[in-house]
Amino acid sequence: MRQAIDLARQAMFVPAPNPRVGCVIVREGQVIGRGSTRPVGQAHAEVVALQDALARGHSIEGATVYISLEPCSHHGRTPPCVDALIQAKPKRVVFAHFDPNPNVAGRGMRILRAAGIEVTVGVCADEALEINPGFVSRMTRGVPFVWLKTACSIDGRTALLNGQSQWITGPEARRDGHYWRARSCMVLTGIGTVRSDNPRMNVRDVQTHRQPMRGVIDPGFEIDEQVAILDGTGAVLFVGAQDPAKSQRLADRGVQVVYLPDPGGNHRRVDFPAVMRWMGEHEINEVHGEAGSGINGALMLAGCVDQLLVYMAPMIIGEGMNIARLPEIDTLDGAYRYEFVDAQTIGDDVRLVARDMQRWNSLRQALHLTPSMP
Repeated sequence: MRQAIDLARQAMFVPAPNPRVGCVIVREGQVIGRGSTRPVGQAHAEVVALQDALARGHSIEGATVYISLEPCSHHGRTPPCVDALIQAKPKRVVFAHFDPNPNVAGRGMRILRAAGIEVTVGVCADEALEINPGFVSRMTRGVPFVWLKTACSIDGRTALLNGQSQWITGPEARRDGHYWRARSCMVLTGIGTVRSDNPRMNVRDVQTHRQPMRGVIDPGFEIDEQVAILDGTGAVLFVGAQDPAKSQRLADRGVQVVYLPDPGGNHRRVDFPAVMRWMGEHEINEVHGEAGSGINGALMLAGCVDQLLVYMAPMIIGEGMNIARLPEIDTLDGAYRYEFVDAQTIGDDVRLVARDMQRWNSLRQALHLTPSMP
């Protein structure tokens, strides 16, 4: 199963908005077929692995198939994988956890068992969830899985008071950040970052066959129409103010303008939960937030942040910009709490991943994962 999960991990940038899935077929202790999900509309991992085994001259009949996600049982962009498995006649199918898609959600398991195939569920389930938190989130909560990426000093400063931030962290950390951009479906920033840095927010330092969409939170719809982030396709503006003529000019260039004003009637603000729901409705699985303290704080206050991705440089800045602009609290009971789930040295810097465990456990519960699962 860990080999199957590793195959899914190797396909991290490939199948969105479909989940990343790996499949390994074993007979008498020997791997006879491997596969991972291809780009959307192409073959799923199970079919790729079955084709691999057949191309090597192996029969799947009587073998064991390990899959990092329950095989699909519905006609989507491709035929059901359970049909291909039943036709191949393996003795046993093992998958890590159920597919949260309501069109599957245990149906794949039931169909396989009805065909006389043994099914085992729950092997390395938590490891498999780490590969697809966005897909699980979208299917169970209707919103993407969101992490905020920031580069800061040891004292938590992301920029000098004059706005200078290039470069707090080194090239290795910046390259690693592009990996996280590449795995996301959307890179999200704010109008303040666009004004100060004029970023493209695309993936440059790692190889990927697709670029994530680029989103800008622009409550007052003040963006300069010639900024770099609006070059090309795949840009979305989330605005709280309307300007039909400007919207049409941008639409003619392939830029989508989404009007989601604050429900309180403040046209200088955007409804952040509505932004997340829009993303869920448009098959956005994972969001890589890369913005300033204002947008970071607003996303946290709105309850939209699942995880922090922090690159910390070994320097002290003193007075400067914070990671997130949040209201003052009187006691530590009011602090936003996260749990460190990973820490690695990246070049001269340290990458910390801190997770909102209450939100993470809601994903586990949606998949019916329990501590007793292997």
